[in-house]
Amino acid sequence: MAAALEGWTAASLEDALAASGMCAGFVRRPEEWRAHPQARAIAELPLFEIMRIGDSPPEPLGPAERPLARVRALDLTRVIAGPVCGRTLAEHGADVLLITAPHLPDIEVLVMDTGRGKLSAQLDLRREDGRERLRALVRESDIFCQGYRPEALATHGFSPEEVARLRPGIIYATLSAYSHVGPWQKRRGFDSLVQSVSGIAHEGGATAGLDRPKPLPAQALDHASGYLLAFGAMVALMRRAREGGSYLVRVSLAQTGRWIDGLGRVEGSDAPDLTLEDIADLVQTGATPWGEMRHVAPAARLSATPAYWARPSVPLGTHPPVWPEVSDPA
Repeated sequence: MAAALEGWTAASLEDALAASGMCAGFVRRPEEWRAHPQARAIAELPLFEIMRIGDSPPEPLGPAERPLARVRALDLTRVIAGPVCGRTLAEHGADVLLITAPHLPDIEVLVMDTGRGKLSAQLDLRREDGRERLRALVRESDIFCQGYRPEALATHGFSPEEVARLRPGIIYATLSAYSHVGPWQKRRGFDSLVQSVSGIAHEGGATAGLDRPKPLPAQALDHASGYLLAFGAMVALMRRAREGGSYLVRVSLAQTGRWIDGLGRVEGSDAPDLTLEDIADLVQTGATPWGEMRHVAPAARLSATPAYWARPSVPLGTHPPVWPEVSDPA
C-alpha cells in the first residue's frame, strides 16, 4: 500500500478515489477546510432547508392519540443518519416502512438500533417490478425519506420532482454528505469521513496531544442530522396541513458538522465515560427477534403524548412491501 501511494499528493489521491466512486478524504486542519471551495459553498447555506416544490390542497392531520398517528413514512436510508430520522418519526406514532434491497450490505447491530418502531421490506429498484411497487407505496405515503448519494434514486425515477408528481402533498426529506451545492455535491461520504476532511478529527487529535487524528467519541454528525431531518419533515407536515403543498427538506452531514463546530468548546474532555448505572433512567428493555434488547429510550419526554416505539426492531425484509391496514397502533 505504501509503495502504491508513493508519488501521490493527498489532494490528488482524494480526487482520484472520488472520481472512481469511492468514499475517501484526507485529514485536513480546520483552517484548510475553511479555505476549501466546498466549505465556502456550504457556508452560504442555512443549517437545513424546507422548500415548497409543488401545489396540493391542505391536509389537516386531525385529532389523534399520538402526534404522527396515521402518517405514513417511507424510509429509504441506511446505516445511521437517515435511519435515525425514520426511528424518530416512528417514536411519535408514524407508520414507518423501511425499504432496503437484498443486494445491499448492512450492519446488523445498526439495523437493531435504528429499526425500532419500523416495518421492514425489501425491493430491488434495478427491476421494474420493484420500481412499480415503490411507486404504489409512494402514492399512499406522506413522507419519503432518502439517504442515498445525490441523484442515485433519480436514475430510478424517484427524484423530488417525480415523487411530488406521483403524490402531490409529499414531504421529500433528503440527506447527503456534502450538500447540494459546491464541487463535492455529488460525492459519497459518511460521518467519520466528513469529520476528517473538515478539521474536526485533526482538532480532536491535537487537543488530546496525539500525533494522529481523533474523531468525536460518537457519530454526532449522523445522529444530529437524523434528528434535524425528522424535525424538518414534521415542520413541513405542519405547513402542508395549513397551506397545502409538497415540500423538499434538505440536510447534509457537512452542514451539520459546520453547525456543531460553531457551537464552541468546553473544558473537561477528560471526563470519565458514563456507566450503565449512570444512565439507567434513560434505558429500556424489550423483546426482539434477536432476543431481549436493551436500548436508549426516546430522547423526547412529552407529558400528553409520550414518545415510544410500538414495534420492535426486526431483521431486514421481515415484512411485505405494503402499508398495514391499521396505521395507528396506539
